[in-house]
Amino acid sequence: MFRPILSWFGLILLAISFVCFLLVTPPLQPVAKSRPIARGNEAAPVIVLDPGHGGQDSGAMCGAVLEKDLTLDVARRAEMLLRAAGYTTRLTRDSDRYLSLAQRAEVANHEKNSLFVSIHFNDGERAAASGVETYFAARQNATSPGIFGWFSFLQPRESKPLFAQSESLARFLQAALVERTQALNRGIKSERFYVIAQVRHPSALVEGGFITNPADVAKLTTTGYRQQIASAICDGICRYREASLPNEPTLAWAAPAE
Repeated sequence: MFRPILSWFGLILLAISFVCFLLVTPPLQPVAKSRPIARGNEAAPVIVLDPGHGGQDSGAMCGAVLEKDLTLDVARRAEMLLRAAGYTTRLTRDSDRYLSLAQRAEVANHEKNSLFVSIHFNDGERAAASGVETYFAARQNATSPGIFGWFSFLQPRESKPLFAQSESLARFLQAALVERTQALNRGIKSERFYVIAQVRHPSALVEGGFITNPADVAKLTTTGYRQQIASAICDGICRYREASLPNEPTLAWAAPAE
């Protein structure tokens, strides 16, 4: 008589235990195929891609080939690759519209932690000029942007490590560009370009070829070549981030010295 009662009581206890287990145990989270690299407790930066020119500012031109169109196309391609790698991204413009240099820099400065890459194509005086090059700011405003940032004696001490980070980013981007495109390596250069000098985070400006060079233009008008430039930008950013990790060897990804 008591055995059926005990059996039912045991089943009820088992059911209650199983329900409690489901309620207390947190659900399993799927493992992401790729995720942004964090440095210590610091979250991965927001990647801000800046397609140069736009709107009434077409940039360099060769017939119907406009720099503003090429930069936007490459930026969109690079954004897709970076998102696939797990990064959060921002475009300073996602359509054919004009933005001032200050507005472009502000997109990056609005983020607490970001990395800024401005995308351009060269305009040379000689038609034979060819190749890829990457710029970083000669001096960078680490705290307060504006007119006073142009004076070197007003530069804060924090700008020194920021300068080094931007130079490192430029090196990785340039190495990836040369590797992907096999274009002439024009190296990295330090210039006081406003759009990167006013960003308070690591920043660089990429020149992906010469619109004034017929051979370069022939390549730039192909989707495959623009995809290679976008892949190089993604590669350079990812390698820079990997090299920035503490206590991690960086020799495997070290960019060659210029």
